[in-house]
Amino acid sequence: MRTSTARRMGTALAAAAALTSMAACSGSDSADGSGKGKGDAVAKASPVAALKQVQQKTGGAQSAKVEGTTEMGSTMSMEQSGAIGWADGLSGALTITYTGGTMGEALKKAGGDGSVEARYFKDEYYANMGAGMAANTGGKNWIRYSYKDLAELGGASGDVMKDQIQNSTPEQGVKALLASGDVRKVGQEDVRGVSATHYSGTIDVAELTAKNSELDAKQLAAFKEQLALAGVTTQTVDIWVDENDLLVKKTERGEMKTGTFNSTLFYSDYGTEVPSDRPEASDTVDFKELLKQGGTPGGAS
Repeated sequence: MRTSTARRMGTALAAAAALTSMAACSGSDSADGSGKGKGDAVAKASPVAALKQVQQKTGGAQSAKVEGTTEMGSTMSMEQSGAIGWADGLSGALTITYTGGTMGEALKKAGGDGSVEARYFKDEYYANMGAGMAANTGGKNWIRYSYKDLAELGGASGDVMKDQIQNSTPEQGVKALLASGDVRKVGQEDVRGVSATHYSGTIDVAELTAKNSELDAKQLAAFKEQLALAGVTTQTVDIWVDENDLLVKKTERGEMKTGTFNSTLFYSDYGTEVPSDRPEASDTVDFKELLKQGGTPGGAS
C-alpha cells in the first residue's frame, strides 16, 4: 500500500473509530454501581418522572468510567473502556479495540494494530493507532482532529456528528428515551451485583417528540438526522438505574443500512478523575496536514 493511501485510510479510520465509540458512549447515561442510601426513589416514581430524575442526577455527576461493546453489522465490532467527563463540554480518554468487521481489517492493512487510543476535548480529539501507523505519520504517534474541520469535510453529516459530540453529555440518552414517548418499567434486575430498575422503550425516528425529553428543536432535529443517516428507523433502548438514580447499564438495538446495530455499555465510579493532558505537540500531527500530504481527503470524514 502506498504511503499516501495508508495515511488517508489511517486518518479516516481513526476518525471513524473514535467518533463512533464516543457516540455510543455519550448517547447514554452514566452511573455508579457502588452507592447506597437513596432508597427506592426511582422505583416509586412513574417511568417519565423517574427518568427525568435520572437525567438530572447524571447531568450533575460530571464524570464516570465506561466500558462496553458495539457491533455495527459487518462493518465493525469493537470494545471500549475508559473515563469520560462533561463538566465543560466533552472530555475523556478511551481505548478502542476492534474485534471484527471490515473496518478493523482495513485499519490493520493501513498499518494499525487493531486498537485506537482516543483523547477527547471540548473542540477536538486525538487518536493514537500504534507504532505501525506512526510510520505513515512521520513517526508521530498522535493525530489531532478538530470537530470544526471534520464538520467542514463531512458536510451535513459532519455537522450532525460535530454537534452530537460537542453537546453530548450522558443524560442525552435518557432525553432520547423520553422523546420516544414509549417508556415502560420492566422490573428489578441484578447488574454486576447491583440491584437496578430496568426501563425499556422503542425509539421510532418518525415519532420522536420534544414533549417529555427537554431536547430543544435543534437537538431533536440533529438526533433524527443522525439516525436517518445510518438508515435507522427504529431503535430499542434499555437502561438499568441503581438506587441512587444513576445508570449502571444501557443497551441499544436497531437495524442499519449495513446490518444490525448492538451496543452494551456499563457505567461506574461517578466523579472519577478524567485525563486532561493533551499529547505532546512534538508527537502530534494535524489530520488536515496529512490529507494535504496524501492528496484529496476522499472518504476521510
